[in-house]
Amino acid sequence: MFEKLVSDGVATLVPYPPGKPLDELERELGISGAIKLASNENPLGPSPVAQAAILAAVPHLHRYPDGRGYYLKQKLAGSLGVDMAELVLGNGSNEIIELVVRTFLRPGMGTVFSYPTFLVYEKVVQGAGGTVTRVPLRKFRHDLNAMARVVDGNTRLVFIDNPNNPSGTLLAPADVKSFIEDLPETAIVVLDEAYRDFVRGADLLDPAELLHGRHPVIFLRTFSKAYGLAGLRLGYGLAPAELVDYLDRVRQPFNVNTLAQVAAMAAMDDDDFYRRTREVVWSGLDWLWEKLDEIGLKYHHTQTNFFLIELDRPAEEVTQAMLREGVIIRSMKSYGLEKYIRINIGLPEENERFVKSLRKVLGR
Repeated sequence: MFEKLVSDGVATLVPYPPGKPLDELERELGISGAIKLASNENPLGPSPVAQAAILAAVPHLHRYPDGRGYYLKQKLAGSLGVDMAELVLGNGSNEIIELVVRTFLRPGMGTVFSYPTFLVYEKVVQGAGGTVTRVPLRKFRHDLNAMARVVDGNTRLVFIDNPNNPSGTLLAPADVKSFIEDLPETAIVVLDEAYRDFVRGADLLDPAELLHGRHPVIFLRTFSKAYGLAGLRLGYGLAPAELVDYLDRVRQPFNVNTLAQVAAMAAMDDDDFYRRTREVVWSGLDWLWEKLDEIGLKYHHTQTNFFLIELDRPAEEVTQAMLREGVIIRSMKSYGLEKYIRINIGLPEENERFVKSLRKVLGR
């Protein structure tokens, strides 16, 4: 009835499919003690040090947050070896994606990204009236050569999630730098590194090598995964100071709340929690892969805290059956992968329950 009041891009948007609250799912299915392995969350919960910092900040919640995020930026800058002026904070890295699109993309301008990839890129671009060019993954990896071929003078944004979601594959730093060097200087490359903390046995890009070059690059990072602060919504971007200045002109002044800022600063000091998080993920991956080999299922190695499993039947069918077993996993149907599921690594007992339930559902 009101479709004439919105743009065509907004009218045809399909909302992001969030999962139902755990309590509601249990009520609907008549089960209890369900486990969730669908949203790539930290199985250890939030850092205890961050929890203590949150409680200490509660008496001051009548004050507005620090609109500049000064102390958090100062801490990040020291840790990353960048200037504070090269940092922008967001209500999750999702907000920074929106800021980038609102700041630099005008209706009719082009964007390029892989397919499948993080669903939010396309939704934000479509809502802003930009055009989308999808480049299929090649053997579940970003096809940089094919992406470079479709970038033209009208292309304003190129999104690359590295590691990729949902495949978990990682690009080598040399390949990324070579790709960027060959692009027009009018194309901004957004390197989404939400899962960077889980990479093992591989080299990672050093942002300092790209921030001061002639090509515009924006790195995205998050506190949701390795730091266990998904519920507080905090991400940040690394970019040349001039780009950050433009983003800050669009950004709302109090976009990152007080509790998120103090929790992030505390979590950065909790080295033990960060180390344990990575150990739980890496050991969980190795254990699950061994069990899936025993079952005879094909899976894809990953540089993230999640991975893909290939099935011999529709993923939706298996996902619903697993729900009835009290195990919440992610069907990849919305990513165009009809017979794939994605799970994130849980605690050892959760991983065991997943395997047991999957055996039952698949008759293995």
